[in-house]
Amino acid sequence: MTDATLPAAPASRRDSLIWSALRSRNFVVGTIITLIFVLAASVSFVWTPYDATLQDIPNKLKGPSWAHWLGTDHFGRDVLSMIMVGARTSIAVALVAVGIGAAIGTPLGLVAAARRGSLLDEIIMRANDLVFAFPALLIAILITAVFGPGAVNAIIAIGIFNIPVFARLSRGAALSLWQREFVMAARVSGKGAVRISAEHILPNILNTLVVQATIQFSLGILAEASLAYVGLGAQPPTPSWGKMLSDAQTMIGLAPHVALAPGLAIVLTVLGVNLMGDGLRDILDPQTRRSRA
Repeated sequence: MTDATLPAAPASRRDSLIWSALRSRNFVVGTIITLIFVLAASVSFVWTPYDATLQDIPNKLKGPSWAHWLGTDHFGRDVLSMIMVGARTSIAVALVAVGIGAAIGTPLGLVAAARRGSLLDEIIMRANDLVFAFPALLIAILITAVFGPGAVNAIIAIGIFNIPVFARLSRGAALSLWQREFVMAARVSGKGAVRISAEHILPNILNTLVVQATIQFSLGILAEASLAYVGLGAQPPTPSWGKMLSDAQTMIGLAPHVALAPGLAIVLTVLGVNLMGDGLRDILDPQTRRSRA
C-alpha cells in the first residue's frame, strides 16, 4: 500500500456516513423539521412580521388572515412573531442546559469509570442518584424560590437534571472500554487514567454522547415549556411557548388558534429532534448500518 492510498479509508468512511444519512428517512425528516425552527429562531433576531411584544387590543383574538398568518392573542400580539421569538427562547434554554449537563456530567462519568469500585466512584454515583430523586420542575421551584423565576434559572435547573444523565451514560460506556486491548496497551505505555480517558475513551463514546444529547435537547424543550407554563421560565414580555399555552388555556373555545400554534410548535420541534436523534443513532451504529444495507 502506498502513501497515496492511506487517506482513502477516512474519505470512504465519510462517504458511507453521508450516504447513510441520506438514506435515513428519520434523519432527513427530523433534520428538516428541526432546521425550520432553528431558522425561524435565527431570523427572529433581525426580523419578525410584527413586534412580538406589541399590543393591539382592538385586534385581539383575530383568527388567521393575510395580515396575521397565525392570528393574534388576547392582547392583539401577532402569534407568528411570538412563535418565532419563542423558538429562540426554547432552543437557547435547551441548548445551554444540555451543554451544561454534558460538560459537567461527562467528565464525572469518565472519572467514575477510571476509578471504578473506589470511594470516589461511589460518591459520584450516589450524588447522581440524589439529583435524580428531584425532578427538574422541583429543582426549578427550589432555585426560583431563592433567586426568582427567569430563563437563566430554568437553564440551571434543566442543566442540573442533565448532569447525572451524561454521567451515568459516559460511565457505563467507558466501563466497557477499560478492558479493551487498546486501553491496556495505553496503560502499559505509561499513560495515566486522565490521559487515557481523554485520548482513548472519550473519542470512542462520543457517538453515544451525541445521540443522547439530541434526546436531552428535545426533553429540554419540553422542560422549558413546562417551567414557562407554571410561570418559572422566561418572564413577560419575552414570549415563550409554554407561557403562550398557559395564557391560552382559558380561551381554547373562543380562539383555538392561540393554543394550537404554540402546542404544535412544541410537538413538531420535539418530534423533529427525536427523529433526527433516532436517525443519527442508526447512522453512527455500525451494526444498524450493516443490517439495513
